[in-house]
Amino acid sequence: MQAQDEDQEPRRGRPRSAAAERAILDAVVELLEAGEPLAGLSIERIARTAGVGKATIYRRWSGKEELFVDVLRDIEPPEPDVSGTAGLSDLRVMLESLRRRGLAQRSSVILHNVFAQMKSHPRLWAEYQCTVIEPRRAAMQAAVQRAVDTGELRTDLDVGLIHDLFVGPMLIRTVHRPDAPLPPDLADRIIRTLVEGLAPCPAPDAAPAATTASAAGPSGKAAGQA
Repeated sequence: MQAQDEDQEPRRGRPRSAAAERAILDAVVELLEAGEPLAGLSIERIARTAGVGKATIYRRWSGKEELFVDVLRDIEPPEPDVSGTAGLSDLRVMLESLRRRGLAQRSSVILHNVFAQMKSHPRLWAEYQCTVIEPRRAAMQAAVQRAVDTGELRTDLDVGLIHDLFVGPMLIRTVHRPDAPLPPDLADRIIRTLVEGLAPCPAPDAAPAATTASAAGPSGKAAGQA
């Protein structure tokens, strides 16, 4: 039985088959690994390679852009699990995830080629930005906000700017400097370096004033004065 005949799970009001979806995603990867450029991938070609009908693809994706984004999600490292309640510890997990994605893009020819081609496909790039990058950015900024709210970071700075200061160094190394080192402790080093400047300022120490007052006698003069 072909994959398109195995529809069982409902989605978007139409039958859905996990086997058919897997076959479609694998077909796109197979074509890309064979050197087919994104521009040369048609729904007809993908359907034929997957052994499904075009209607099976359109039941799941409105067009190639949405399909290609799901293919990228499938071959990229998965989104990390975070507590959703912590601040800097959640941020560290997400920064480490960015580092791992950078390593994956360096080691995977298909990821490298797809991301290089995406820039010349505005609709695909816009879909990826909207459905992947923006939610990821929002999650990281929410972690920064939690760090501010719990006193881990200063409250007198713009949260968006703080987010950019944390994420910027990782993006520079993973995206703009493909030969830059990505050591395992990079996320920790970024956070540690920035926290030294973004941590709340300690309260003024009142101890010296108290010591001076206690050293004075009842008349307000220091001990030993006549």
